[in-house]
Amino acid sequence: MIELQKEDRPYPSDGFFRTAAATPVIRVADCRENGQAVLTQLRQCVKQNIGAVIFPELCLTGYTCGDLFHDRTLLCAAEEELTHLLSETAGLPILFAVGLPVTHNASLYNCAAVCCEGRLLGLTAKRFLPNYSEFYEQRWFTPAPEQPLEVLFAGQQTILGSGLLYSCEKIPELKIGVEICEDLWVSAPPSILMAQAGATLILNASASDEIIGKAEYRRSLVQSQSARLYCTYVYADAGEGESTTDMVFAGHDLIAESGSLLADAKLFSPGIYSADTDLERLLQERRRTTTWRDNSDSCTEIPFSFAYTFDRTHLQRRFSRTPFVPENTKDLASRCECILSLQANGLKTRLKHTGILKAIVGISGGLDSTLALLVMARAFDLLNLPRSGITAVSMPGFGTTGRTKSNAEGLSHALGVTFREISISAAVHQHFSDISHDETKQDITYENSQARERTQILMDIANQEGGLVIGTGDLSELALGWATYNGDHMSMYGVNASIPKTLVRHLVRYAAKSFGGEIGHILLDVLDTPVSPELLPPKDGKIAQKTEEVVGPYELHDYFLYYLLRFGFSPAKIYRMAADTFAEVYPPQIIFHWLQIFYRRFFRQQFKRSCLPDSPKVGSVTLSPRGDWRMPSDASARLWMDELNQLELLLFR
Repeated sequence: MIELQKEDRPYPSDGFFRTAAATPVIRVADCRENGQAVLTQLRQCVKQNIGAVIFPELCLTGYTCGDLFHDRTLLCAAEEELTHLLSETAGLPILFAVGLPVTHNASLYNCAAVCCEGRLLGLTAKRFLPNYSEFYEQRWFTPAPEQPLEVLFAGQQTILGSGLLYSCEKIPELKIGVEICEDLWVSAPPSILMAQAGATLILNASASDEIIGKAEYRRSLVQSQSARLYCTYVYADAGEGESTTDMVFAGHDLIAESGSLLADAKLFSPGIYSADTDLERLLQERRRTTTWRDNSDSCTEIPFSFAYTFDRTHLQRRFSRTPFVPENTKDLASRCECILSLQANGLKTRLKHTGILKAIVGISGGLDSTLALLVMARAFDLLNLPRSGITAVSMPGFGTTGRTKSNAEGLSHALGVTFREISISAAVHQHFSDISHDETKQDITYENSQARERTQILMDIANQEGGLVIGTGDLSELALGWATYNGDHMSMYGVNASIPKTLVRHLVRYAAKSFGGEIGHILLDVLDTPVSPELLPPKDGKIAQKTEEVVGPYELHDYFLYYLLRFGFSPAKIYRMAADTFAEVYPPQIIFHWLQIFYRRFFRQQFKRSCLPDSPKVGSVTLSPRGDWRMPSDASARLWMDELNQLELLLFR
């Protein structure tokens, strides 16, 4: 195991890398002025700690030169200006790709020159696939050669071709592919082979004219390409200065990572648009996708190295505090409706398959059982069954408060389900006597005896009525093991098992708004009630046992859970991301403390997840032992805890 030393960088990159698309203001055919504009933006990029930047197609000459591309003076000037750029950037720790025409023997190629610290790494040429045989650019340019050529250009020996892959020796996750404008728009873009050969960053030098509706299509295209290739796609578009004789160019620069838009330039606003991409996340996505095809032989690899260091202390990327919940509030209602439908249809199918027409649930007045009851009502409506076939059982015990008991009963009646109240006090007292447990000792036995008694009641009522016991436990509780084994941990079908606690709240709030009236009022009061298993006696009639005071804030645990299961990030990376995300909410030591608790509980409690009941999957992160999370119950947490211990020494001691 690699030991972390204090002299090591306290803020490693964590796989983050800053990239940019830049659109300078140019003059058509003025290579010297265009080169100076590019150089000015390059120097600005270095000041902004940008590691790679792409400029537009044929940027050094201007895309709209027309028949001037056949003029020797223009072609020589473009080559001379690239030579000048290489000289001026020899000491700059940045990789850049800039568009220009390149001559070789009797051919003229539309290329992006890929340069780094004074070295011309390669000349990626535009392909012009067969379905573009009538494309007007072929009046001047030859399609990229089928096999890469060794050429002398701008005073350096280099490679010219399509499908060149630029691999950084210092940053193993960084492999860069370059394609040019319409190469993205065809049915089989070169970026597909580049990504299969390992490219995590695709740069596109483009000159896409602007017409009504094209910006939306362009944005969608870039996002979808980044999604299907699990890459970061950086698109630099030609803008101000290009000829407007027949077309207008708006400089629509874009950066997308695995389907998410990181940067979107305002039209007609030339400049530099940067984003911090997570290369480690991209590789993790590919590793988790068994259909991903590695094909390293499909590209010519060009190694390079440069003195770039990502400044993790000034990470520009923002992470949502609730990764399970859409940030766009416009999407939240439709997302909630979709999730409730998935839950309800899962239960509907199970009831229909088994021929069982009744369902039983323990209703406590808390969030999880409330959501489960709402889902059950939907499922029965879908089956055209009377809601009276749902039996909601309130089982007050030693910690039950009047508020939760009242909400449980009121909601049951308002929804039109059958309500039963069965106190567990006498049965649990008898159980304590049977096992010789001192009732003044309010320990784990005291608590779990109540949970198991409740489950026994539900199971026996299910036998009486010929119904299914519906589980209420949520994803967050399963991750932390916050469930009594063979108590509330067990059911015949669990409808909430892939819903994290932070999302449960939004689902109940959505239902409250949808129902309105009495049901809405009750649901809002449930939302306002502290999360608690109510297994300890109340104090002054109020809940004494608050879950988040024991296991920690659910918003932190859901955050940890998402990045552990979704991307397999290390504890140190998750901590640093959380420290950025919750900087204004929790002190670093508090975040670190609960992260340690999370890992400790996550590993120790796997045995409870290894025998979970069936449940519907609604999101990309679940803990079903039959599908998305297959972990041995005796897996050791040592590696993860050691990493956290070393990080603690670096940060807090």
